[in-house]
Amino acid sequence: MPDLPSVLFVCVHNAGRSQMAAAFLTHLAGDHVQVRSAGSAPAATVNPAVVAAMAEAGIDISAEIPKVLTVDAVRSSDVVITMGCGDTCPVFPGKRYLDWQLPDPAGQGVAAVRPIRDEIERRVRDLLTELTQTS
Repeated sequence: MPDLPSVLFVCVHNAGRSQMAAAFLTHLAGDHVQVRSAGSAPAATVNPAVVAAMAEAGIDISAEIPKVLTVDAVRSSDVVITMGCGDTCPVFPGKRYLDWQLPDPAGQGVAAVRPIRDEIERRVRDLLTELTQTS
């Protein structure tokens, strides 16, 4: 069996954007892609408005817990997608890095999170298409 592509989504708190992206990729790719998410300064919990917005899309992330970004997580990923974490993400040769400029859902209600969620889903679908064409 060929090695699975591995994707790491990173944002500051790992409580919003990276959680949504990881959940969409896991939901859409199943066990065809290894998915991780982490934050440079993780929050205590996932943003409740993000949990609610994802539930509207049929994905339950209520049990997710923000995780700290580690060098090992970056090292073991093929693609690292950052979302507003700046220079805190370690860079290793041979990795593909993308920076998705997306509004931060922190402090926003569900109505403000929906368009962010929808844009993340669109980008994840595009990424999945790329990953499955190259693997």
